Amino acid sequence: MHTVEIHVMMNHPESKYRPFAPVPIMSRRWPERRITAPPIWMSTDLRDGNQALFEPMDHARKLRMFELLVRLGFKEIEVGFPSASQIEFDFVRTLIKERRIPEDVTIEVLTPAREALIRRTMESLQGVPRAIVHLYNATAPVFRRVVFGLDVEGVIDLARRGAGLIRDLAAEQPQTDWRFEYSPEAFTATELDVSRRVCDAVAAAWNATAHHKVIINLPATVELATPNVFADQVEWMHQHLSCREAICLSVHPHNDRGTAVAAAELALMAGADRVEGCLFGNGERTGNVDLVTLALNLYTQGIDPGIDLSDIGAVARIYEECTGLTVHARHPYAGDLVFTAFAGSHQDAIRKGFAAKTRDAFWDVPYLPIDPGDIGRRYDSIIRVNSQSGKGGVAYLIERDYGLALPRRLQIEVGAVVQALTERKGEVTSADIWALIEHEYLARSEPLRYVGHELSGTGDAQGLTVELEIYGRRIMLKGHGNGPIDALLDALSLPVTILGYEEHALSAGASAQAAAFVEVSARGASRFGIGIHANLVTASLLAVISGINRLYQGLPMEPVGSAEDGDTRRAQAFGIEPITCEATVTPP
Repeated sequence: MHTVEIHVMMNHPESKYRPFAPVPIMSRRWPERRITAPPIWMSTDLRDGNQALFEPMDHARKLRMFELLVRLGFKEIEVGFPSASQIEFDFVRTLIKERRIPEDVTIEVLTPAREALIRRTMESLQGVPRAIVHLYNATAPVFRRVVFGLDVEGVIDLARRGAGLIRDLAAEQPQTDWRFEYSPEAFTATELDVSRRVCDAVAAAWNATAHHKVIINLPATVELATPNVFADQVEWMHQHLSCREAICLSVHPHNDRGTAVAAAELALMAGADRVEGCLFGNGERTGNVDLVTLALNLYTQGIDPGIDLSDIGAVARIYEECTGLTVHARHPYAGDLVFTAFAGSHQDAIRKGFAAKTRDAFWDVPYLPIDPGDIGRRYDSIIRVNSQSGKGGVAYLIERDYGLALPRRLQIEVGAVVQALTERKGEVTSADIWALIEHEYLARSEPLRYVGHELSGTGDAQGLTVELEIYGRRIMLKGHGNGPIDALLDALSLPVTILGYEEHALSAGASAQAAAFVEVSARGASRFGIGIHANLVTASLLAVISGINRLYQGLPMEPVGSAEDGDTRRAQAFGIEPITCEATVTPP
């Protein structure tokens, strides 16, 4: 006998981890605010996102990603870390030399607060029409103590000197429209007063004014607390920066706790003007805030995000080709399955929501927070049928693809048949379901197969002559009634009752067909029949015959004796005395 030893490794977290302390803010206003306009967007796909790739993008892929970001509408794009490698430097030079930067787009580059790296960064920008130079240094206690061996004044001085050098080097290139950005790296782990002091020092070094604003970026370099804490930190800075009117307040949320989108949204409510992030949340560790999700969240609230995501599938394909990453099937908005319902109750609600939707009303379809068509998603992926699905999903697919609107009780019956199929096969398509309906309802020819009919009389005294085959033997029957169906039942003389009848047109135009649905009952059981024909009367008769065939399909009618005798006995067991008919009746 083998025993398995299990090592418990997650005991007593309180002895290893500290909870994040609340922010001492007495007059927080962000909980009552609403987002009413999009932020300034800054894509860092080509820098932060590229740094996070196992295989960084080559020149061609970086250029393709840059062109995608421009097409989507990004006006600020961080294109690289030119002091990090020759590849990064050369890419920035290519954009400038080949004039690939549109007039309404500003490129951004990142540099640490180190003199040699700042000089190399500014060298890469020679001749650029417009640029943002993004300076950073780490400010959190653990960095000050462990990494740099600096106190608070040392960190502030480092940032101030770096800002001054950038200012002086920029002055040597007066033809460029310069903007400056500063990030206190690891802001979320830095004492707020220290963050304020270093940001104020840098803004002063850059001579920030209301007419020439400085970007102060607050990065959640590591996401350490719940989104409301980040919002408090942002609002505290919003309230305490000494020259707020001269500041464009930016945030750069990471996703270590999985709440970067929420943190960004609350930060906007807390006073942030600008958001940095990546498409689909790419970035180091768990990634940057996902700009696709953030933008489309705004869209679903009636706010134009200013980013064109009307073909989300194409965006995802280019992203995957450039980065080598994949967009998860459950990714908000862009995932292959996010607009797909397998569960029966979801499918039924979605189907009813589409049916109730009017053209000019606000979007209000169950389980779909956005109209998939707005972002280029096809409606044929919304409902897919597997063993977890129900009647609603089946009905939706058949109506959408084949125009057949199944009555509710028939949905239950068809759903049960499809359920049996999915348990054998797995997921099925609308074509699979239609083939099953054809086989089960439209193609059955035993015991009865319709050949033709003629009507006579009007009103409550209609006569019907119907030609049928019963187990392959041709017969002619006559009946009377208050309509074609009643006359057919009189002609058949079967102990069946019609429980329900519905009809609708399948399509418009000269070749339009009608669909009829009849629920037939006998011997305590009931079944539906379906008839489809260009003539409504013929469709109705076909539906009755379909229902009878399905109702009687289980009777013991095996032939006995000779083939001819077997045909007669099977006919008699069905309740019809066969009559040989030489003539045929042409269907109308």
